[in-house]
Amino acid sequence: MSVETQKPSLSSLRIQRDGSGNSQSKPAGKSKGKYYLIGSIVVLCVIVYALITAGVFTPPETVQPGTVSMVYASQASAVLTASGYVVATRKAAVGSKGTGRLVYLGVEEGSIVKKDEIIGRLESSDVTAALEQTKATLGASKAGVQNIEALLENADSIYRRAKALFARKLISESDLDASRAQFKQDSAQLASSQANESLAEAGVHAAEVQVEFTNIRAPFDGTVLTKDADVGDVMTPFGAAAGSRADIVTLADMSSLDAEVDVSESNIENVHVGQKCEITLDAVPDKRYQGIVHMIVPTADRTKATVLTKVNFSDIDKRVLPDMSVKVMFLSDSSAQSDTSGPKISVPAAAVTERNGKKVVFTVHDEKVTETPVVLGQMLGNGIEVIQGLSVGDKVVMHPTEKLKSGAKVKMEE
Repeated sequence: MSVETQKPSLSSLRIQRDGSGNSQSKPAGKSKGKYYLIGSIVVLCVIVYALITAGVFTPPETVQPGTVSMVYASQASAVLTASGYVVATRKAAVGSKGTGRLVYLGVEEGSIVKKDEIIGRLESSDVTAALEQTKATLGASKAGVQNIEALLENADSIYRRAKALFARKLISESDLDASRAQFKQDSAQLASSQANESLAEAGVHAAEVQVEFTNIRAPFDGTVLTKDADVGDVMTPFGAAAGSRADIVTLADMSSLDAEVDVSESNIENVHVGQKCEITLDAVPDKRYQGIVHMIVPTADRTKATVLTKVNFSDIDKRVLPDMSVKVMFLSDSSAQSDTSGPKISVPAAAVTERNGKKVVFTVHDEKVTETPVVLGQMLGNGIEVIQGLSVGDKVVMHPTEKLKSGAKVKMEE
């Protein structure tokens, strides 16, 4: 069987121009996709470069934080600060030396009293009755003295007349002796009656004292701090009886207020009597009181390793009350006097650096730093006065490095 080889026809070799044949030409859509891919890669590279330039992939620098605060100029001369409380050096728990039920109380907390003013009174019917009795006894004693004085006057006349008659030999010596004896007897009775009168007067005085004990008086000018009893309470001198009270009020002289602070043993050498101080109270934050060291108590507290130091207020007002907490700033002797001007904005000196010939501070917001130009004033201890550029409470970077730039991410040191 012979194999017939087929020859291709010339018509089958025509070029297909309408694209309906099996031509191998590339479609236009595939070329556009290639351009999109290249463009996306370029954009991604630009974004990555921008992020790297911005430091997004750079780990944050750990920095030491500082704070902008309000500082008084006098703090620059402070050698020591100690805490304590306001104490009234003249203070008394006022009660009665008598015993009885409280029937009158004329004061309350905050009342201002004068010395010897009656602030309370105990029931006094028993001691008043005793006083009246002693007064009656005194009256009887005085009447007895008057009677004896009359008898003595008569005995004296008889005795003088008897002596005259005896000198003229008109009476016997026994009659003279009798008149003399009567005179001496009446003289002795007068002395006894006068002694009884003095005893009765002493009894009256003692009874008056007992009555006075029922009147409770203020021992000095002062202010009532606490009321310790009420009308109806039984008062005893020492409060020993069950249910009884010893004191009715606690009184303090508000002009005798001092600040008592505990100074560490290791720092007590920086304090001396007469040293100037500034006193601040948590209750009066807008006022700084001037003071002076009055006494360093010559004993130490072994449990706290501190020495009690008393500071007198040089100026004081009604806002200062006993038992308020205080902070005392002891000033150096080299300072002429504390600055009484208002507080100033202060930034730690270690936070200030120089960039391009200008003083700047790096402030921290949302874990990023901003280079902030500042206008500075005088030194304030470890800080510098800020005239312009910062606000109280701003967080700043301490000891900024040369490579630290505005916008860099930072992490606050713990």
